[in-house]
This record gives sequence, structure tokens and C-alpha cells, in this order.
Amino acid sequence: MNPSSSSTPRRSDGATRDSSNPRKNSNKPKYSRFTQQELPACKPILTPAWVITAYMLVAVVFIPIGLASLSASESVVEIVDRYDVECIPEHLRVDKVAYIRSSETKKTCTRSLSVPKHMKAPVYVYYQLDNFYQNHRRYVKSRSDKQLRYKSKEHDTSSCDPESTTSNGSPITPCGLIAWSLFNDTYKFSLAAKALDVNKKNIAWKSDKDHKFGRDVYPKNFQSGGLIGGGKLDASIPLSEQEDLIVWMRTAALPTFRKLYGKIEADLEPDDKLTVVIENNYNTYSFGGKKKLVLSTTSWIGGKNDFVGIAYLTIGGLCLFLAIGFAVLHLLCPRNLGDPSYLSWNRDAAARPTKL
Repeated sequence: MNPSSSSTPRRSDGATRDSSNPRKNSNKPKYSRFTQQELPACKPILTPAWVITAYMLVAVVFIPIGLASLSASESVVEIVDRYDVECIPEHLRVDKVAYIRSSETKKTCTRSLSVPKHMKAPVYVYYQLDNFYQNHRRYVKSRSDKQLRYKSKEHDTSSCDPESTTSNGSPITPCGLIAWSLFNDTYKFSLAAKALDVNKKNIAWKSDKDHKFGRDVYPKNFQSGGLIGGGKLDASIPLSEQEDLIVWMRTAALPTFRKLYGKIEADLEPDDKLTVVIENNYNTYSFGGKKKLVLSTTSWIGGKNDFVGIAYLTIGGLCLFLAIGFAVLHLLCPRNLGDPSYLSWNRDAAARPTKL
């Protein structure tokens, strides 16, 4: 047997291959301090003192914030009145949909509201809708942002079906289901037989007015079809000044939402009796929705919202409990840091009997 023939490997085509040369197609990564994780790094040692201090610090910060948030939320005065059922005469409540769709039924109703506490101006007026899914995919996409912004894009209605054009093919401005379903209930307030004006200026986001709705874009062919969805628009006012529409077009993420209707620029005193004349026009009965009128003041965190304060208090309280628990455990059962006797294999070895 020839020793040299066995030491040199052969390829399938009969050629020899030198095993001393390294393979060119190696999977070994190129060396760098980054790929080999040799860069300087902070490697803190979580001693009991550090852990207890960290939990205590979170508790000290979060608990006061939670208390302050809850206090601010409690200072907000809010009046909520559901009127969608009460504004229908009792003998017509059997078929609410027929009532709201009829042009012959009276839609006006009067409600009386009592002010529980002093409400400092401005008092914000909201309408609240329940079970209205403005976040539905088809509903959200049924609009044309280019048409709302630019006069030259009047015919850009491809995304607005089924409310894109009239029966003769003329474009609808603004087009789409969102604009078509514009909320159209109205509220008139009076106190001691004296009318309270509702300021509807600056109720929309300034960025929306300046950048999303054109100053030279006017309503055209809006709500002119056979099926009227909601409110109508003044064709002589540009879209950038129709703030009710701008507020409505900013769709809500949840099925229960509030939208700003206006502001009452007057203080309301405790036990004041507000008279509200409501035009109950908007159809929420066909999908089981609810309508509510909301009057509210604000605080430094906005409207009434207990969730933020409760969340901060929950996290802060949990961290405080953990900090106290770890501190007590460390005092009652201390152990040296880095003691190898606590390793599982060392404990197992210590537990085994020694052979004689």
C-alpha cells in the first residue's frame, strides 16, 4: 500500500486537493470587537441595596403623581345627560327608527340640567356617542384628503365610495362616508330665561384647519342625494372654517367617544338650572347607539379621567410593596454577595453524605 496515496484526498474529477490550504468559503465571521462583544460595557451588579433603592425611587415618584392626577380629575365638574330615548314621545318609542326618519315628527325636546358645583368658564360642551364605530376600516378610508385640501383635486373621489359622485356624475365635496354622516343634533342653552351663547370658534385643531382643509375649497353637491346621512354644510363657507366638520372628520379610535360641540363663556353657579333645547336629528337608533350631552370643566390634565391617577398609584404601590418586602427579607435572611455555597450544584454536593 502506498502511504502517499492515502494522505492526499482526491476530488471526484480525479484532481488532488491540498488539505493544508484553508477553505475560502468559510462561515467564520470577520473579527471585530463589536461582533465578539468585547466593547466596554456597563455591567451593574444588582445587590439588594440597589434593587430596594430602585423600587423605592419609583414608588416615591409615581405615588405623588398618581395622587395629584386623581385630585385634578376629581376637581373637574361634569354633567352628563342621555337624551336619545327621553327626547322621543312615549307613544312613538315602539319604533324609534321610523320616528327619526320621518319628516313629519317633531324633533325638538327640552331638557333641564342642574349644576352640582361651581363651573368656571369656559364650560366645554360635548356630544357623546356610544356604539358608533368610527374606526371601521371601510368607514375610515371613505374620504379624500387631497380633495379636502386642494380645489384642483375636486374630482379625486375614487376612495370615497359610495358617497363619491351624484347620480349625474358630478363630484361631491366633501366626499365619503365620514363627511356624509356628519353629526347634526343642535343644542341651545338658557339660564333664568336668558340665552347662553355657545362659542363654536377654535373648537378644532389648528393644524387640521391650516393644513388639512383648504381655504378655497367649498361644499358642493353635499347631501343632495336621496339618502341624507347627517348634517348639511353652508356652501358659501370654505371647509377650513367649518369647524363642526373638521372636528367630526378626526375619527375616534373607540366606539364610545366625545367630540367638542362648543364652549359656554360664562361661569355656572351651584344649583343653577340650565334649560337645553335639543334638536334630536341624528339617527343612532338603527344601530343601537346612544347619545349624550356633556358639560365639563377642565384641569391641568384635561378632562375627567381617573385612569391615569389609578395607573400611577397602582405601579407606585406595587413598587413600594416590593421594596419593603425585599428589605424585610434582606434583614431577616441576609447572605453574602457572591457566596458559591448557594449554587445548586454546591448545595447538592453538601447534602450528599461523605463516603468513609
